Amino acid sequence: MKNLFSNIKGDAFGGITAGIVALPLALAFGVSSGLGPTAGLYGAIFISFFAALFGGTNTQISGPTAPMTAVSMVVIAGIIATNDGDVNKALPVILTVFLLAGLMQVGLGVLGLGKYIRYIPYPVVSGFMTAIGVIILLTQVLPSLGYYPKEDAEYVNQFKPQAEEVILENILKEEAGEGILVLEDFQETISRAGEISQEAILKESQTLAAKEASGALGAIKAMPRALQNINWLELILALGTIFIIYGFKRITKAVPSTLVALIVMSGIAVGFGLDYRPIEEIPSGLPIPNLEIFTSFNLNSIMPYIFTALTLALLGAIDSLLTSVVADNMTKTKHKPNKELVGQGIGNSIAAVFGGIPGAGATIRTVVNITSGGKTKLSGMIAGVMLLIILLGLGPVASKIPAAVLAGILITVGIGVMDYKGLKAIPSLPRDIKIGPFKLSSEVMIMLIVLLLSTFWNLVYAVGIGLVIASLMFMKLIGDLTAERSDVKPLKEEAWKDETNFPERLKEEVFIKHLKGPLFFGSTSEFQQLTAQIPDTASYVIMRLGRMQYMDQSGLYAMEDMLLDLKKRNIDVVFVGLLKQPRYMMERIDIIPDFIPEEQIFTTFKDCVKWIKEHVKDKH
Repeated sequence: MKNLFSNIKGDAFGGITAGIVALPLALAFGVSSGLGPTAGLYGAIFISFFAALFGGTNTQISGPTAPMTAVSMVVIAGIIATNDGDVNKALPVILTVFLLAGLMQVGLGVLGLGKYIRYIPYPVVSGFMTAIGVIILLTQVLPSLGYYPKEDAEYVNQFKPQAEEVILENILKEEAGEGILVLEDFQETISRAGEISQEAILKESQTLAAKEASGALGAIKAMPRALQNINWLELILALGTIFIIYGFKRITKAVPSTLVALIVMSGIAVGFGLDYRPIEEIPSGLPIPNLEIFTSFNLNSIMPYIFTALTLALLGAIDSLLTSVVADNMTKTKHKPNKELVGQGIGNSIAAVFGGIPGAGATIRTVVNITSGGKTKLSGMIAGVMLLIILLGLGPVASKIPAAVLAGILITVGIGVMDYKGLKAIPSLPRDIKIGPFKLSSEVMIMLIVLLLSTFWNLVYAVGIGLVIASLMFMKLIGDLTAERSDVKPLKEEAWKDETNFPERLKEEVFIKHLKGPLFFGSTSEFQQLTAQIPDTASYVIMRLGRMQYMDQSGLYAMEDMLLDLKKRNIDVVFVGLLKQPRYMMERIDIIPDFIPEEQIFTTFKDCVKWIKEHVKDKH
């Protein structure tokens, strides 16, 4: 407890700043999910507070995130569609799925599965994150243009025949449930069909229209109609928001540009009395638990969504633990992955009970917290309390925010969440597989498969398929390399005897590191700890790479990060025994010669020692 209040001033400033940054995003993610701004705000309040309190990363700020919202959006749209398009009717089922996802996350943490998240290869994560960006961009174009498919009468009318078919199907299901033999008592079917009002058909048509235009593919289908029915005021509000977000960052980063855009554009819309579309009303007063989750619990209505809940749980776990790694790198601390999953699970479970959308550790908010002085769990708890105060004090004011402004904010989130590092590497990665007459890069192929499947089909299946392909490719490559070296006798540890005559006087200045085996997505975690092992007295590190036969993209970036860290500490690196494939990878992204010039790469350890004696002075 004493530890919790050891940095109260820094934590308060970090938490308040992170809470302010989270506000526009929470509202935008809530609207985007389909449950409204309140759900986003409630999610941010409860996840931020409880994930910080029970989690395993001191500086992490949690709340609704782009990946979690992208999956939630699909879940919510599906459940609403099966409940006659009625959000209130669907809400208990939706929140039960979210609650289940939170409890599954707690289970993942208790079972100690957090440490296995690192086995997800870089191309899978890269393809997934870029897909999230594309999905958000595509789905936010329609509200930015002020186009809402449900309100386009001409578009909705196209679904009337289908709506009548659905309604008739429901009547037949009801009759079957009541034991009525339809063909023998057809009069009953006619009588029930006669009671259907035009309003019911219209409502069903609107539900079908909204479902058809949902998701990335739906947005593309609806785009031609949206472009014919542009609401220019909404478009100007969205573009103004995007312009301020990018423009204000160039002036100063001390104040979050997203918040500036939200206040300025909402102020213009309200101040000039413009006829814009506001977001849904945010209720004033304290959040109230939705007890219908428990009172109207029906196992049959939840069963189809068990796998969906597991998807959300796993995605939240990956999202949070990737952010934890970022926090570790910034604070030079080490998070507890399993404890973090338990904290995230508790946060998501409580948020679901109060009607909030699920979330995870949020990278931008965590970085803001750390740079503003946050060091302990108190910062994340303060961020949650800050949002609750905003909700209680400014709920009615926030209800006047234009929907187009939040769409503009989300477009910038979509652009920001894409993995540009992975995309830039596409032309330079080695083409190591042959499909027919074409030579392709296996890593690029995995990334593009995950990207396309995630965007246009299913986020979860895409990651699963990406993992399977990556594993198969890796097994094949390692098998090929092992076969290539099978005529070489295994090196015994005595082979490192050539180091015994290393000059005693330089042992403080020169640190020797052996790399044994491939550097790939499964081994980068241990490799990343390498910098911490190197003492401050060292001015050179000799990396003996004669046994590192293979390096993949994850390993390549881990090596690049390590070299950057050492460079910051004014420590130079020399390579000994660098093999063909790792050298080729490092040349592709200019690690050689930018970080390691040719004169610092040696074939034998003897040559390396000779060079070290000439270039390194005994200082310690």
